[in-house]
Amino acid sequence: MVASVATSAFFPVSSSLSVASANGSKIINESSESLSVRGIVAKPSSSSGALKVKVQAQALPKVNGTKVGLKTEAQTAEEGAPSAPRTFYNQLPDWSFLFAAVTTIFLAAEKQFTLIDWKPRRPDMLADAFGLGKFMQDGLVFRQNFSIRSYEIGADRTASIETLMNHLQETALNHVKRAGLMGDGFGSTPEMSKRNLIWVVTKMQVLVEQYPSWEDVVEVDTWVAPSGKNGMRRDWHVRDYGTGKTVMKATSVWVMMNKQTRRLSKIPEEVRAEIGSYFVDRGPIIDEDDRKLSKLEHDTADYVRSGLTPRWGDLDINQHVNNVKYIGWILESAPTTILESHELVGMALEYRRECGKDSVLQSLTAVSSNGGASADGPQEAGLECQHLLRLESGAEIVRGRTEWRPKRAQGLQNMGPLPAGSG
Repeated sequence: MVASVATSAFFPVSSSLSVASANGSKIINESSESLSVRGIVAKPSSSSGALKVKVQAQALPKVNGTKVGLKTEAQTAEEGAPSAPRTFYNQLPDWSFLFAAVTTIFLAAEKQFTLIDWKPRRPDMLADAFGLGKFMQDGLVFRQNFSIRSYEIGADRTASIETLMNHLQETALNHVKRAGLMGDGFGSTPEMSKRNLIWVVTKMQVLVEQYPSWEDVVEVDTWVAPSGKNGMRRDWHVRDYGTGKTVMKATSVWVMMNKQTRRLSKIPEEVRAEIGSYFVDRGPIIDEDDRKLSKLEHDTADYVRSGLTPRWGDLDINQHVNNVKYIGWILESAPTTILESHELVGMALEYRRECGKDSVLQSLTAVSSNGGASADGPQEAGLECQHLLRLESGAEIVRGRTEWRPKRAQGLQNMGPLPAGSG
């Protein structure tokens, strides 16, 4: 009924119909006892007073073999009434039934939406649901959560070391941004941008306790502290959101470099004033590994991979190769037998030079035992590798050392083979 009224407001009914209705009502009211219009007879109900309508089928009379119809007074009056002018509106069909159906559908859909329970079934979805991060400990520690995606896991169904390192870098950049210190550069403050200064990493040390799996949620905390007179230290602590157990710890040292001259620079006092209030008075999360990283040569390396070149996607907005990419290049020369039977648990890197989009590199690796052999034989022994990433001209890019342990009895061995057709 509401839909019909609303429709009539937009689509007026023709006046001829109104005249017919009025005439019909007049005729009905004239005689309540008997009414015959083309065989329709109305009689009062004997019980309830309501009208009973009886339809009588009558054949049309014939005149000279031709059927003719008798017109009622209502029809004669309707034909004699002046017709309304033909306009756009009174030529439209009656949309009331369609409008009512659409209204019913919308009301039903609205009711269903109000009945749906939108509460998430997993509690980890409530924490940092949009991945924006938040400040902790009086604004000195920044925390951000990450869900491990299907494209971030490897053959053993756990997240790769590059995935975890990318989480560290993303948290660091969001820390600067949420603090309101993001300038025009990649993690540069406004005062740094004025002076064409950017941050570059010189040292990185990582310890991995366990690798998360697909759909696990990791919680990354990061903070900064001074390092010497012209450096800054940034630490990370990665935990499993569900269990609270440590996934990884990392510490790094950063210095400033002029974006145009590509030379290192001291920290200006204006920049120190910007970032000084965010420094935490605590030691590194990992004790510094002061063992010297040895230099590898072509004749002392066990494995060499040549012809490595950056892709366009490997460059950051400062036009040099992202430091996480170096880790992937270092592991390019690691033997497949180690990658299949062991997992990386420790890493120390020294960044000595940047490389650009036209660089061609070599990755060198030397493998040795770290003295962790057990009574079960060499298969249970830990391994240590020395690495060097350099330009083919001989200039060093990164020196590194990695430590490996045998893979734990989880992953593919426990989960069985992949189903057919999943590769």
